[in-house]
Order: sequence, then C-alpha cells, then structure tokens
Amino acid sequence: MRQFLIGSQTFDESSPEFQSQLERAYEQKLRPLCPCREPAIAMYIARTDGQFLIKRMPLSGRDHGPGCPSYEPPYELSGLGPLIGNAIQIDATTGAAMLKLDFSLSKRGNRSVSTMPSEPSETIRRDPKKLSLRAMLHYLWDTGELTEWTSLWAGRRGWGRVRSSLLNAARQMIVRGGPLNDILFVPEVFHQEDKDGISARRAAMLAGAQANGSGPRKLMMMVAEVKEFSSARDGQKILLRHLPFPFMIDERAWKRLNARYETELELWRSNEEFHLIMIATFGISGVGIATIEEVAMMVVNENWTPVENIHEQHLLERLSRLKRRSVKGLRFDLSRDQPIAAVTLPEARPEPVAMFIVPPNADEEYEIALNEMIAARAEMKPWIWRVAEGEMPRLP
Repeated sequence: MRQFLIGSQTFDESSPEFQSQLERAYEQKLRPLCPCREPAIAMYIARTDGQFLIKRMPLSGRDHGPGCPSYEPPYELSGLGPLIGNAIQIDATTGAAMLKLDFSLSKRGNRSVSTMPSEPSETIRRDPKKLSLRAMLHYLWDTGELTEWTSLWAGRRGWGRVRSSLLNAARQMIVRGGPLNDILFVPEVFHQEDKDGISARRAAMLAGAQANGSGPRKLMMMVAEVKEFSSARDGQKILLRHLPFPFMIDERAWKRLNARYETELELWRSNEEFHLIMIATFGISGVGIATIEEVAMMVVNENWTPVENIHEQHLLERLSRLKRRSVKGLRFDLSRDQPIAAVTLPEARPEPVAMFIVPPNADEEYEIALNEMIAARAEMKPWIWRVAEGEMPRLP
C-alpha cells in the first residue's frame, strides 16, 4: 500500500482513517506529497462519487519513480509533446494548466467574435500554440486518467465515473482567465428517483449559455456521449445520452462534420460496444433551443478507452485482460500520417514499453519519424506491429 505525506504526517492509504484525513486535507486545500522521489512530489485530492482520491498533478507523471503507480511515460511519445509550454502552460505554484484555445467561446450574430477560420473548424491544425477542440477533448481525457486501464477495473467505469474524472480534470485547467469547470457541461447520469434534482442542477449550469439581450453571446463547452443523429427541418438533431432535449446543428456544419469525422463515424457504427464522444461549443437561444457552434468527436471502447482504428482495438482488447496498467496514447493535434505510441506499459519490467502500430500505408517519412521517436526515448523498450506484415506480434 502507498504512503503519502499530508502536512507533517505520513498516512498509509490502507489505514481506516485515511478517507477522513483526505476529507480534512481537501477542505483545507492541502496538497499530499508522494515520497517516491526526493524531494517528494506534490499531488492533489479529487472528490469522486463521494470518495476522496489522491491524483497526480497535470503533466507530473514522468517526475515520479518508474516503480510508482503515478508514473507516466514521457508525453513526447504522443501528440501532447508539441503542446507543452505552448498551448498548455503549467503554473508551478498551483499546478493549474493554463490553456490557449483556437476556438471561440463567444458569438455575435451568425459569426464568432474572433476571426472565422478559412478552413472548416473541424480541420486539425498543427499550430502548437493553441488547442483545437479535438485536442481539448484529448487533454481532458488524458488528465482525467481515462486513458489508463487494468483488468482490475472491469465493470467499475461507467458514465458516472467518466463524468467525475472529466470535471475533476477541468478544475485544474484555466481558459480565458477563468476555471474551465465553470463553463464545461457534462450531463449527469439520469436517475428517475432524482429527476427533479438533476433537472434543477442542469438548468443552473446551462444558464451560462442562455442568450440574454444584445451584444456578444457567451458560449459554453460540453462533453457528452452521442445517442443518435436525426434529421431536422433545416439541419440535424444530435441526441445525447442522459439529456431530455436535442442539440441542433445546421446543414452546412453537419456536412463538414461528416466529412471530417468519416473515420470516427464508421468505426462507431461498426461495433455496438463503442461509444461516440462529442465535445462542442454551444449556446441556447432566447426560446430555449440549444445550438452547436463547433464540434469534435472521438470513439472510445467499452472501457471508455479512446480508439482510432480497428488495429488499436485489437491491441486494447488483448491488453484489457491483463492486470498490469496500460496507457493509451492520444493524437491531440497530430495528423494520422505522424507516428505516436498507441499504448505504453509503464509497469513493464525491466523497462517500460512503448507500443507502436504502423499502418499498412506508412511511407518512408513515417518510418524515419518513428525511428527518431524511438531513439529519443531510449529508456522505453519499443514494441512494433507493422500491420502490412501480418498478425499482431506476441505481447511483451
């Protein structure tokens, strides 16, 4: 069992009074310290489903010792690397991540207040100085530790746990000078016995997106699971799980969405166990209609682990049966023709493992970039599956 330093005392996480100590520290805004290194590494306390949990600070995973459960492989192996210090800046004192966004959170008339991009908003940009909407979703998922999995968690991760993880992650992020969780809406799991309470909390949260008089209108951000799409009079309706009303999207934006996310939509429709996750900016009109402005999507499997193609799913399915922890790499704003570590195994011995899946259409530039990535992280043992050469190699 792990031990943590809280104030001047050391506590064992297996002790009966550990939860009460965490609750007291949470109220006093004390930061627990992990003694896996010297000096000890600061962490934070999150409240999830009525329990208090100690979590690592944003981007601090690689600062922990390799044998520590909080250790995380280097972020240079994923699309997160180019964003650190640019679009994502960490306050060393508070641990908060200050984010620079390339999408608008306000709207005037039919146009965003900021300059409208010359390309569709769903186009993935390679500017490391700002986060696209898709990168924002990936960062929430990564910081919420929803990229991690072990077979010991089977049956314990549903939308309620996902929601708590996302909101806890958002509390560590600052956008446009304010906390992200002030403008992030994530639907609650619907329970009939708490119908009125859920409705009241939802209305209070969505008040920030309600149109109010003239002038620029504030937008909110939402992360939710898509239930289905259906036709509307002048566009499409997007029905989301745990919500009693649809979100509207106009026909032009709908066509762009289908073109940009053709791969994700095809993957989602291929497997009943997959979930389609949507992140969007939205506003609510004076008559109460919720309308999407910009949108990005991501597919996750039955364990809520992100997956971008069927080869990744085969690998994740094999790893999901193991007790050791696996961490899914995310692309953020990198294009599909650039390599990333699909999965890392931080607890593998004698050294952590970085797992790469080379697509059948990989060219010489892809191979060069892959070799450079492997050489730059000599402390990680590479495992490579070249899909064009046949079946998945034996797992390390």
